[in-house]
Amino acid sequence: MRTLLSQRFLSPFPLNTLYSKPIIIRPFFLCFFSSYSSVSSPLHTRSTTSTTPISNLILYEYLIKTFSFSEPQAISISKRFPPIKTLKNPKSVVQLLKQLGFSNAQIRSSIHCAPQILFSNVDRTLKPKLQFFLDLGLSGSDLGKFMSRNSTILTRSLDKKLIPCIDVIKKILVNDNNNQDLIRVMRRCKWVTFREPRERLLSNVAFLESCGIVGSQLSMLLTRQPRLFVLSESKLRDLVLRVLDMGFSIESRMLVHALYTVSCMTGETFNRKLELFRSFGFLESECMEMFRRTPGLLRTSEDKLRVGIEFFLNDIKFERSVLVHRPNCLMHSMEERVIPRYRVLQVMKSKGLLKKMPSLIHVLSLTEEEFLAKFISKFRDDAKELLVAYKGHLLNSSEE
Repeated sequence: MRTLLSQRFLSPFPLNTLYSKPIIIRPFFLCFFSSYSSVSSPLHTRSTTSTTPISNLILYEYLIKTFSFSEPQAISISKRFPPIKTLKNPKSVVQLLKQLGFSNAQIRSSIHCAPQILFSNVDRTLKPKLQFFLDLGLSGSDLGKFMSRNSTILTRSLDKKLIPCIDVIKKILVNDNNNQDLIRVMRRCKWVTFREPRERLLSNVAFLESCGIVGSQLSMLLTRQPRLFVLSESKLRDLVLRVLDMGFSIESRMLVHALYTVSCMTGETFNRKLELFRSFGFLESECMEMFRRTPGLLRTSEDKLRVGIEFFLNDIKFERSVLVHRPNCLMHSMEERVIPRYRVLQVMKSKGLLKKMPSLIHVLSLTEEEFLAKFISKFRDDAKELLVAYKGHLLNSSEE
């Protein structure tokens, strides 16, 4: 192939010469020109990363070699601090964490969440904070696991933040043996990362108590949904008002359960579950009555609700009113409780073992021990057949 260059690139020649006798450049000249251009351009010889100066090279290399941080991660962390001349402090911090039972992966996660701990004063700052959590009951791998996800706690003041917050939480929790509930709360909520966490805790506790949520109910709510206690006051009030608009009252013992349920899901999910009930013919008023009777009902998965409604309404022909008045039966396990007990009643009915058949709703409310005593053990001659009807699915699976 031949290529014709424009006269603008060959200005030393007269214009009429260019038109009368074109200059021909052979392909190998173009290849040479292209190669020369690419070699001479600095953009093709060094990547952006390699040309970026690393201001804290010692820390950068330590993070990569010791904890296998990627280059971008190591750069991101190291550039947050002034250049260091020695790794004495970072190594002292790492050594302390290893002595306490932290794994390398846990130390890496702790550094990733809060790199500043590498430069904490080990004796004056870090040890007292870690000892505080050891005294609460966290130790070894549990302490490492907790800190790997919440290492920002180690950047907070022990006397001004940590101890005051823990004291507030401990006062709320009822019958917390060995601080197990306290540890659960700490794991489930990054409460201490908020500004003035103690003040926020106290403010929200006071508001909830004014709504009648006190004592064991307050303790239960804190254990199950600790994030409620660090919401902004306006958001917490909005949630409570939303529940009150659904027909709950401050005097109702169900208010706390409704608040827990509403706080567990988005408004979209809540409405979608109500729509599921409406698709089976339930009225809006019936849906809300079921929720007021059993607030935990809407924490049940949509699939489980659908299977339960279909069984009660379509398979055994319950009236909707039965579920409206006893919605908790939809919360039982279909595979482990509802269907097996229904099968036992069917066997008993076919054999005429009972003069009066009990309602399935009543049978479902019995504990396992009560059910076995009243409907299995009591009928010795038929106990085997009844037990197979009740636990047959488990017996078959164990044989396989």
